Amino acid sequence: MKRIVIFGNSGSGKSTLAKHLSLTHQLSHLDLDTLAWQDTQPPSRKPLSESLTTIEAFIDQHPCWVIEGCYSDLIEPILTSCNEVFFMDLPTQSCIENAKSRPWEPHKYDSKEAQDANLKMLVDWIAQYDTRDDNFSKKAHQSLFDHFRGTKHLYKENPTLKTQDQ
Repeated sequence: MKRIVIFGNSGSGKSTLAKHLSLTHQLSHLDLDTLAWQDTQPPSRKPLSESLTTIEAFIDQHPCWVIEGCYSDLIEPILTSCNEVFFMDLPTQSCIENAKSRPWEPHKYDSKEAQDANLKMLVDWIAQYDTRDDNFSKKAHQSLFDHFRGTKHLYKENPTLKTQDQ
């Protein structure tokens, strides 16, 4: 029974890998971006407990799944429920290039124009990945990876499906 968590910087390919694994292994797919934010301007995070309740309901409803996102505070509590993790640890410049070329994500944005209007902020945020000290940082993701005791994979480049397994 596959229960996979994928994490890393924005633009690292988490969603692409999750979609691939979901189709290949017939897994239910949860993108944490769809439940982590309130519909406010400017955007603000939902209370952690509310997001975790939604994730727990998803896990309870689906025996096999892939969950992906950059939220260490949402991922850490569910690591005991998964048996495999993927850390998308691509170079920051690759993540920026991926973000600039990403197709419209209708589950996140009302239009391609709305998505593109957010691009400068996203690129600036991606660029800070190595130096930030928050739940979205490389430091937080590395800690998740280091402490996980199940099957784990580290991607240092886009997965045209080369991995470094640990």
